Amino acid sequence: MKNFIRFSYILGLFTLVFVITYCKPDNDEKINLQGDVADSEAATKWADMTLRAVYRLAGNTPTYCSRALGYLGLTMYESVVQGSATHQSVFKQLNNATTLPQIESNKGYNWVLALNAGQSLMLKKLYAFSATTKASIDSLEAALEKQHSATETADVIERSKKFGQNVAEAIFLWSTVDGGFEGYLRNFPTDYVVPTGPGKWLPPKKSQSKSQLPLHPYWGTNRPFVATNAAIPVPEIIPYSTNRFSQCYAQFLEIYAKNISLTEEEKEIGAWWSDDPSEVYSPPGHSYNLGTIAVRTAKANLTVAAETYARVGLGVADAFINCWKAKYKYFSERPSTYVRDNIDGTFVQYWPEPPFPAFISGHATQGAATAIVLGGIYGDVFSFTDNTHERRERDTAQNVDFKPRKFKSFWEAAEESAYSRFLGGIHTRQDNNHGLAVGRQVGNNINVLNWRK
Repeated sequence: MKNFIRFSYILGLFTLVFVITYCKPDNDEKINLQGDVADSEAATKWADMTLRAVYRLAGNTPTYCSRALGYLGLTMYESVVQGSATHQSVFKQLNNATTLPQIESNKGYNWVLALNAGQSLMLKKLYAFSATTKASIDSLEAALEKQHSATETADVIERSKKFGQNVAEAIFLWSTVDGGFEGYLRNFPTDYVVPTGPGKWLPPKKSQSKSQLPLHPYWGTNRPFVATNAAIPVPEIIPYSTNRFSQCYAQFLEIYAKNISLTEEEKEIGAWWSDDPSEVYSPPGHSYNLGTIAVRTAKANLTVAAETYARVGLGVADAFINCWKAKYKYFSERPSTYVRDNIDGTFVQYWPEPPFPAFISGHATQGAATAIVLGGIYGDVFSFTDNTHERRERDTAQNVDFKPRKFKSFWEAAEESAYSRFLGGIHTRQDNNHGLAVGRQVGNNINVLNWRK
């Protein structure tokens, strides 16, 4: 009897261990990310280099930067995923994609060296950098190659580097027919016929740009990375009206009331998420850095780190395409012109406006997409500190400091990013709410790709 009880106890204990080990909820499985964290530092170093390279880069825009990050993140992932026991390529699942180079069977590879070579090549192909910036890129590539080649044979080193370069070349070739190729050379096309009339966008007085033309008016026609993101419908805008009892008027009146009563913290929120590409590296660059924060906070392994940048890159790229569809369908005016024409002729919004129409909000759309894809990897509850702008000096023009923000989830950060545009006086609530909804759809469509085996 005692033996039976002992056997029953052991069997029960084994069953409990089995249930805990193999029947964990999905979110717990997603957080089991750790591996060779030292290797993943190569991924975060390339993400840091990317953002340094585009920092205050002349001609860089949120639209083109989002596209570049899409291809960089995808290249990073595809250059390492064939060495993974848990993940698989997603390239054939993407829009009009064909095939990528394959590894040689029974041959050794160093995946950090593959990633390193691929990132260097792709980054230099996407932008026309100065000689100084190219030298910095080459320096990082050389340093990582030296660090990770010490115990490898010459054959493995060369094979790994060549594989990463071949992946980058193939993805770059695919990129040249997406509609946004070298888009930084045609930021403000003069052939675009600017719509006019009541409720239409006008060049801002307090602006981030000197251009009197709108940015990338054809961007919404570009090929998205994920085909299902092309099918997301453009949301309906509240009909334009100057009637004081209309929904439209109420949207802009709310902006006016808030902008004349901002608290210091609200000004700090507006500044933190401003992300003017002429001052930093744009909104998608901010999102890419949130990916870095997630990787470092979770101590993710190399494959998961690469997956993180791939999902964020695809997310911000497709978010901006969908956002721009809406912007140039309606060509809607910003709060500044509506308020001055209909509420208070002396009104000046808190934050400088970007040079394109309002509806829907780019910050909200790409922020939501980023939150959804990061949540798909790290879980819906994930505490972190956003340190993206912590080293920026005080903005004397707006009289505000850049203070890091703490969040309990990626979605909380996305909502604050969207709200910051309301606080800045450059987006109404409908711009933000619809942007968040579209971005959520974009992110969900990326998450359902078959990333895992």
